[in-house]
Amino acid sequence: MRLIAHRGFTAVAPENTRAAVGEAAALADAVEVDVRRCATGEPVVIHDETVDRVTDGSGPVADHTLAELQALDVLGTGEGVPTLSAVLAAVPDSVGIVVELKAAGTETAVDRLSRPGAVVSSFSPALLSACQDRDPSVARALLTDDGGPAAVEIAADLGCARLQPSLDCCDERLVERAHAAGLMVDVWTVERRAAAESAARWGVDGVIADRPDVRPA
Repeated sequence: MRLIAHRGFTAVAPENTRAAVGEAAALADAVEVDVRRCATGEPVVIHDETVDRVTDGSGPVADHTLAELQALDVLGTGEGVPTLSAVLAAVPDSVGIVVELKAAGTETAVDRLSRPGAVVSSFSPALLSACQDRDPSVARALLTDDGGPAAVEIAADLGCARLQPSLDCCDERLVERAHAAGLMVDVWTVERRAAAESAARWGVDGVIADRPDVRPA
């Protein structure tokens, strides 16, 4: 079962920073980060729509230029909001990368993902379709909090490689449906080893985890 570091193991490191991602890459099979576009068009790594929670600034990410974002302080680290390119440089090619697209226009991120083990993920079928049109060689994953058959059908119809359901909606039946449709399954967000052990019993292929110590022995 693959261990995927959620935002660079957000429970133990400042999320979505280069330092967190670099440290997580030494412990995980893959690292997951979030991408938005800034006012000058570059893909930047930050989860929220605004910078308020994780920086000393305020306002929407989309209203800040790249220079303005890089001048902010993320969670007291002294790091600014990093570009996707900078974060990718912190992850060795031997470690997978999962890039969650958070908003319209972020499909341009696939232009930077021509590397082994890269996956682009989103809750938006439209964004995943745009990624397929832009670069069909990059694997795609549909994020969902719906445990019914519709999510499997949508992911399969889109030609996704993976389904990424929430822990709350995932069970053995959903995993069986996904596998029957040719989809790998990564469950999110896992915070305790007991939850990872349950996911392993369901047959999931990966856990997207906030901590590095959740993978069953």
